Amino acid sequence: MMLDGDVRVHGRAAWWTSAARRSVRGPSDVALTILDVALVGVAYATTLVLRYELAVPAAAWNGLLRFLPIAVVAHVVTNRVAGVYGPVWQQASILEAQRIAAAGVVAMGSLLAGVYLIDRAVPLLVVLAGGLLTTALLGVLRFQSRLFAFHRRGGGGGTRVLVAGAGESAGSILRELSRMPTPNATIVGFVDDDPRKVGRLLGNVPILGSIDELVEVGRQVQAEQVLLAIPSANSTLVRRVADATARLGVPLKVLPSVSELMDNQPHLRDVRDLSIDDLLGREPISTDLASVQALVKGRCVLVTGGGGSIGSEIVRQVAAYAPARLLVLDRDETHLFDAMAAIEGRAVPILLDVRDRRAVRELFERERPDIVFHAAANKHVPLLESHPREAVTNNVLGTENLVTAARSVATPRVVFISTDKAVNPSSVMGASKRMGERLVHANAPQGAAWCAVRFGNVLGSRGSVVPTFVRQIRSGGPVTVTHQDMTRYFMSIPEAVQLVLQAAALAEDREVFMLEMGAPVRIVDLAHRMISLAGLRVGTDIEVQVTGLRPGEKITEELRTSDERAEHTSHPKILRLHPPAVDPGIVSATVQGLSVAAAERDDQETIRLLFDGELPQCLDLTSPDLIRLRE
Repeated sequence: MMLDGDVRVHGRAAWWTSAARRSVRGPSDVALTILDVALVGVAYATTLVLRYELAVPAAAWNGLLRFLPIAVVAHVVTNRVAGVYGPVWQQASILEAQRIAAAGVVAMGSLLAGVYLIDRAVPLLVVLAGGLLTTALLGVLRFQSRLFAFHRRGGGGGTRVLVAGAGESAGSILRELSRMPTPNATIVGFVDDDPRKVGRLLGNVPILGSIDELVEVGRQVQAEQVLLAIPSANSTLVRRVADATARLGVPLKVLPSVSELMDNQPHLRDVRDLSIDDLLGREPISTDLASVQALVKGRCVLVTGGGGSIGSEIVRQVAAYAPARLLVLDRDETHLFDAMAAIEGRAVPILLDVRDRRAVRELFERERPDIVFHAAANKHVPLLESHPREAVTNNVLGTENLVTAARSVATPRVVFISTDKAVNPSSVMGASKRMGERLVHANAPQGAAWCAVRFGNVLGSRGSVVPTFVRQIRSGGPVTVTHQDMTRYFMSIPEAVQLVLQAAALAEDREVFMLEMGAPVRIVDLAHRMISLAGLRVGTDIEVQVTGLRPGEKITEELRTSDERAEHTSHPKILRLHPPAVDPGIVSATVQGLSVAAAERDDQETIRLLFDGELPQCLDLTSPDLIRLRE
């Protein structure tokens, strides 16, 4: 497992002080102390015997008996201060040799000054030679333990890996490595922010310091790679480790986040490169697994748009909760095939277009799903500005077909995947998703748990900013942003879907849920961060160009309107919104008008109806159709 990235903490404390911080008081410490006491006695007794050529007088033995307790205290205390005790002896190196030698010199000096000059119980030669022999024996004890461990591991070759995190996940990786006959990596140490762990062993490997000491420890153990083995790490901790690893000058690997590890058991095969998702979207999310399992287990679940970025992740996560039947609907056969392959056939593929009203109705009558996650939609803002009819037929009429069919068979739970672009929309796409929210509320049976879940951008979805930047960086640039001050909310796909499932479990009656997305991210900062992650320099290796706003784009996004009342739910990252009531008759008439306008290829009427006849001022500089309409 060569566990690669290119990511280098500063400030190297004196090794003596650092060692003192890492001293241990546990069973291994006690055992090692007992061995050291015995070795001190053996060393000085041996030296005394040699000094008198095997004929030691009784007076000399009596002097040694007075001297030994003081010698034991001197060596044990200096060894402890030098950090010689604790599990570091399992990985003894030049650093440990320096510690042992320094401790021996200090012990001998103290014995000479404090004992020999006051009470010459033993000859000067015995103090000096005994101290040297004691130091040598302590070193042999520690280095033979290292050699023993080396042979037991089958040579200990391969990439030298320093692991950030010393919890269960790190232990799992260590155990898996130890079972390999010829591992191509050796874990040479751990760093962890829990001070109670520092100085102890994980397996046979020492926990050498805190994460703030990563650079210092990495240099000491000559690490060739760093592995972040904390699946629950938030993006702040990931950036901290990434910055430190960059200063150390070695590659960084990571374990996936908790939301990516469906079985919560990391393996070597899960180790991957650091990604921008890790730097932006790895906030730990607590999920009420029992409520989600109660929602899904034993029920028939339908996911529309199941081959898309969000839909396929919903499929993956729902499959883990043992639904009685999982239906995956998509109109793109390639995406549908890929989604099915990812879950190894644990679902029923349905190649169907939600715009086909009859086919959707027949599907609901045949399958009668208990839960529907409606993720099928066109989502690319600039494309839909010039193709408003596509937005209407798929995002609006397709949603109408679905909610009508769901209402006809009394589907108890429908979850509409919405977007922050539906709030005060400036784009055709956003307006079409707002209409989708209204359709869900207008058609929900009384008491049915139908809801919309609204969130911002997800990292890594097809055609989104992150894959676009990756492509531009790989081609040598330039990396393009449309406005210097543009910001967006970001969340990883697994984390967003985790919250969607949690919101679905919280739904009661015609609600909108808003996911807490954290602080907005400046797109230009994201571009700079991704360029740095690729090992390049902005302005030197690759340029960042500002190209101007595209049709329908906002500089900043909103997550709720001023007339939507928000309240907290039992989950800290999910808000329940109470939008103004919608009139089902008005919604139905608007949708009927949109259907006619789309059928007649009347883009201007389509756009007027989508925006309730009142176009936002920001649209007068976007698409030609909107400019003509406003004139």
